[in-house]
Amino acid sequence: MLIVHKYGGTSVGSLERIENVATRVAKAREEGNDIVVVVSAMSGETNKLIEYAQHFSDNPSKREMDMLLSSGERVTAALLAIALQEKGYPAVAMTGRQAGILTDDSHTYARIESIDPTAMKAEIADGKVVIVSGFQGINASGSVTTLGRGGSDLSAVAIAGALKADACEIYSDVDGIYTTDPRIEPKAKKMDFISYDEMLELASLGAKVLQNRSVELAKKLNVKIVAKSSFSDAEGTVIGEETEEMEAVLVSGIALDRNQARVTVRDVSDKPGIAAEIFTKLAEEQINVDMIIQNASADGKTNLGFTVPQSELTQAKAVIESFDHDIGGMDLDDSVCKVSVVGVGMKSHSGVAATAFCALANENINIEMISTSEIKVSMIVSEKYAELAVRTLHNAYNLDK
Repeated sequence: MLIVHKYGGTSVGSLERIENVATRVAKAREEGNDIVVVVSAMSGETNKLIEYAQHFSDNPSKREMDMLLSSGERVTAALLAIALQEKGYPAVAMTGRQAGILTDDSHTYARIESIDPTAMKAEIADGKVVIVSGFQGINASGSVTTLGRGGSDLSAVAIAGALKADACEIYSDVDGIYTTDPRIEPKAKKMDFISYDEMLELASLGAKVLQNRSVELAKKLNVKIVAKSSFSDAEGTVIGEETEEMEAVLVSGIALDRNQARVTVRDVSDKPGIAAEIFTKLAEEQINVDMIIQNASADGKTNLGFTVPQSELTQAKAVIESFDHDIGGMDLDDSVCKVSVVGVGMKSHSGVAATAFCALANENINIEMISTSEIKVSMIVSEKYAELAVRTLHNAYNLDK
């Protein structure tokens, strides 16, 4: 079998942990597998490099930042190769360029356009463990690019797809995907399997184990992902194609996103095009609008509410203020959170939303906004009820069973 391993910053956070990874990779090699390893920078290294750059400039060149930040992964890759060689296992470290990863020109947040796996295949055929520096590639002009936060997950999935690997094992400090955050609900259960679509929803709604761009790519390339811990031998969670049996499971997980703020625009002129103007301007400022709700018109005026990430609230306020001739005022609230119920079983079962609404009502938790999709129900509630809402919903769907 050909298996791609990916190790995050915590897993390679010290020399001792890199030694631990080398032992794990050696064991997989002893089991007869061909192994390609994708590594992140050691935990804290990327932030340290950013601080170095900011010592000289408040707004450093994105091209030079890519040159700088990509060095962290190269250090890890080289150290892991040395550790494996010392154990008697042939290994070779590669940069993103040497691994054949070609991206677009968007420095600091590039997208992978193609991978030429020729060099990696040659090293695998030569009996070596290939260790690739994650998070990076090159553009058509030969400049180093990076893929944004969580980009090493993306590198691993793309490489697994290019090599037609049997699996892509993502190692971190948690041993799989849970029905909710175990720190909030101790009765949370680790899932054996979850579909790409469910994982995409959970990742985009606040679950931190996998980066959503990597799950999206895995679905596109049909790469089986296994989320595992680098600190234990416990079985992980498989992320793969949805099966008919999964529809019998009503809800798979509960997600919590605390990075939410609500904007309510009062007395908006109820005329064609005003909502389009407002949301076009927000989009032009790269403000990510999530939920939207509009009240019925009265006397030619309406109220318009929407949510944005807390970090973008100030920008959103400035945009809305530019429409002062068409609005009566606005209210801002950054003390809200989004709690979401996710499950492919919703497609074939009714009453999922009603169960959530009743459960929260019984705890006197007021729902301020609601958004639904085929496999998700999301609700905005006061942040002070965040953890209670998660535990209540987890219990309502018997996810601890």
